[in-house]
Amino acid sequence: MATNDPTRPVYVIGGGPGGLAVAAALRGRGVRAVVLERSDVLGSSWRRHYTRLHLHTTRRLSALPGLKMPRAFGRWVSRGDLVRYLEKYAEFHELETVTGVEVSRIERADGGWLLHATGGRRLTGRAVVVATGYNHTPYLPEWPGADTYTGELLHAAHYRDPAPYAGKDVLVVGAGNTGAEIAVDLVEGGAGRVRLAVRTAPHILRRTTAGWPAQASGILVRRLPVPVVDRAADAVRRLSVPDLSEKGLPRPTSGLYARVREGAIPVQDVGLIAAVQSGRVEPVAALESFEGAKAVLADGTVLSPEVVVAATGYRRALEGLVGHLGVLDGRGLPTVHGRRTAPDAPGLHFTGFTNPISGMLRELGIDARKIAKAIAKAP
Repeated sequence: MATNDPTRPVYVIGGGPGGLAVAAALRGRGVRAVVLERSDVLGSSWRRHYTRLHLHTTRRLSALPGLKMPRAFGRWVSRGDLVRYLEKYAEFHELETVTGVEVSRIERADGGWLLHATGGRRLTGRAVVVATGYNHTPYLPEWPGADTYTGELLHAAHYRDPAPYAGKDVLVVGAGNTGAEIAVDLVEGGAGRVRLAVRTAPHILRRTTAGWPAQASGILVRRLPVPVVDRAADAVRRLSVPDLSEKGLPRPTSGLYARVREGAIPVQDVGLIAAVQSGRVEPVAALESFEGAKAVLADGTVLSPEVVVAATGYRRALEGLVGHLGVLDGRGLPTVHGRRTAPDAPGLHFTGFTNPISGMLRELGIDARKIAKAIAKAP
């Protein structure tokens, strides 16, 4: 049976922005696509994010193919509005979605693909698009003594708003966008003291400079040589971002784009600079271990936080799904992306497993069109 047998659908695993965009692009080409979402709602990862979250990319450059975001959402779209947009997107494009179904393993079968799913389901498709997301499974480091810590330890994935932490001493671990924004949220929400544990000094960018969004710059420079972008970014940063070294947050020593290519996205300022300057957020050394109620830092400092929020990232968790197919690299990321497929896995596509400087949602939309075109043309 041929891979492009029209009697078999294309299965899209993941009901977030990437999966919905691919399904809409396939439908636009007359290809039946079925979206399988493990939770009971679409856009589940966005629903779980902290309440104050807004996109760091502009509304105009964040819309998925075929449906603009309403102007009423404002320039920086809130988490709640994005969830509503995803619901509307699926309805508008009349997408075929099935919730409450988790795919555990994908195998080659009969010229196509066999999916093992919840309840013993065995689904056969002509092609598969894996869109389970960059932020799939919360990662919590195995800090020595963490199991005996007497305070509250939670991953940022479980943080919603600052109300439960009013008046408390909180240590936020991780100075990426999530950690920086949660630290600011805690300060503005009345936490008694907020410290931010930093292992590697982040690149901090203004979300806009003279009205020009950082995302637009990312789009313009993303294909330029790394050294060129690093020099330009350093010049802009020195003009627009104050030196916070005396406040405990030194300037990074590596180039901005060099770090991006390693997977570290710059921190877009949504209040961190002012909070550090005023002393309301106190940068400290990286967290190394726990001793009872104490948190021990890399420089030997011992703190006694009542709460530790770990903004320590996520894992893609693709090993069980496709690890046996030889399509993952040493970091557990797909070796191919978008329209390209691995030589031994034709018809198996991945989207949403990079963290581009030009904006995740924008790139998901571009990927969706390319993937749909490749599948529709497949022999």
